[in-house]
This record gives sequence, structure tokens and C-alpha cells, in this order.
Amino acid sequence: MVKVILPVDLAAEIEPHLPSDVKVVRADTNGDLDGDASDAEIYLSWYFLKSATILKILAAAPNLRWHHAPNAGVNHILTPSVTPTYLERGLILTNGAGVSAIPIAEFVLTYILQHAKHLQELHALQAEKHWKRGFPIKELTDSTLLILGAGNIGQEIAARAKPFNLNIYGSRRHPEPLPNFDKIVGADDWHPLLPEVDYLVVATPLTAKTKGLVDEKVLRSLPPHAYVINIARGGIVDEAAIIKALNEGWIAGAALDTVAEEPLSPESPLWTVPNLFITPHCTAHSPRGKGRSLALFLDNLHRYQTGQPLRNLVDVAAGY
Repeated sequence: MVKVILPVDLAAEIEPHLPSDVKVVRADTNGDLDGDASDAEIYLSWYFLKSATILKILAAAPNLRWHHAPNAGVNHILTPSVTPTYLERGLILTNGAGVSAIPIAEFVLTYILQHAKHLQELHALQAEKHWKRGFPIKELTDSTLLILGAGNIGQEIAARAKPFNLNIYGSRRHPEPLPNFDKIVGADDWHPLLPEVDYLVVATPLTAKTKGLVDEKVLRSLPPHAYVINIARGGIVDEAAIIKALNEGWIAGAALDTVAEEPLSPESPLWTVPNLFITPHCTAHSPRGKGRSLALFLDNLHRYQTGQPLRNLVDVAAGY
């Protein structure tokens, strides 16, 4: 018999799929429980998890062994107030890496195409009933795409970009050849590639090491026709630097689906920066997302109960 802590909003949906030897305790968004969690071994959290909630769950479940989070990025979980407890107790943390890779990859191609084909300007002309030609519309063939973070999301992006005949470079902590990539370099070895990059996509986790990774030096190293896309976490891109780069024309444009503080304040200067496309952290949205997320958890639950390796293990010390 194993006891699982489930989010109250998901319990009714997931409980019918649990094995008969699994007992359930439900937790609300504040970490308040509807039963005794002292012998609970597993915790399934959901989106928008707060540090205070995690600490409350950890205190109520001293025998907890495994925490599964639906997010790909776990920077909101592995905070300075929480990480030491995970390390001291040797807690296993798994994440939802790959669950949202397909919709995010589709959005990245959307950003690239809307920029290359001037779709925003053309749509505006239609609203103005203005027939205008002569846009410098681009073709993607032989353009160079650099993906910072060739993980699940980065690989799905590459799989969709390759049919457009782009040259695709990627970076990752442990570089090795991957399908659809023309070149893979180490996590610290991509800077020399910047002068030849047409599209720079940020798809790496937010950690202490990657905070502010795309800074003024990176943006100044790109060619003036380059386009920057961030679908990872807002803290990875230096917002002051991207504002300066766009205002002064160092790069041609950017698309940000994530910003440092969300929701983005109406007073933020980002709203009015030229050639900046802002979307409200929605690239992961898909009607299939919840089903994929729950299927991943149920598969890992089976693995846990049968002594098999869990999928999507997070390196707690590294932060991803």
C-alpha cells in the first residue's frame, strides 16, 4: 500500500486511474490536507505551486520520497527556501519535460514565420483596407537557427524547423549528435556561433547559471537581421538589454512569451518597444496538455511501484 498526495482540483479526475493499492490524501492550493499525510510517499503538485505550499506539504509528510511537478521548469519549486530540504531528505523530483514540447515548438515556428513573412504588417494593412506591396519578405531556406537548450522542447522545435531547410544549431550540458541538428555544442560554447545566427531561440531552464544569460553582450554579437525568441523563462533574457537592442536596432526583432514578472504590468516599457511581439505565456497551451501530464504521472507511478527508473528526473542540485 502506498499513499499519494493529490491536488484537490485533479483528484476526481485521476483517482479512477490509480491502482487499487494506492491511498489518496487531497491537498488544496494552500497545502491544507483532508487527511493524514504522515505516511505519504508521493506528492503530485499542479501549476502555480507556491513555496509556502511546498513547505507545508513537506512538514506534513515526513516520509515523502517523490514529488512530481507538471512543469518543465522547476525554478519556482527549487527556491533557496525549499532546495536545501530536498537535498537533505534526498527527495526525488520529476517534472513535466516534454509534455508541452509540441505546442511550444509550433509556436516557435509561428513566431519565425510571422517575422519572415511580415504577417503582422500585412494583417494591419487589411484592417486599413490598404493594398501595399514591396515588403522584404524572407525565405527560411539556409537561414540559421540556434536553440539554447536542446532538450525535449528544443528537439521538437528542430524537428519542425528542419523541413524548412534551416541550418540548426543547439546547445546542451552534455553535447552529443541529435536528429535534425546540424551542430550541437556545449552549454558554454555557443557564443562564437552568434554572428551567423538568424533566429535565436531560448529554450533552456532558468537556473542561477542561466539567469540573465541573453544579455547585452549576446545581443550585440548577433547580426542586425537576427530575431530573438524566448519561450523558456523571463529571467533568462535581460529585459533592459532587449529593450535597448530593439530601440537602437542591434537586432531586427524579438518575441517574448515569458517575462521576468508576470502578468506584465501595463506600465512596463516592453509593451511599446518597436518590433517586439509579446504573448501572455501561452505557448504551452493545448487541449491535450492535461491528458499528457496525467499519463506521464501514471506511468511514473507504475515505475515507482515496480522499482523501475522514473522518467524526467530533475537534478535538484543543478536546478533542472
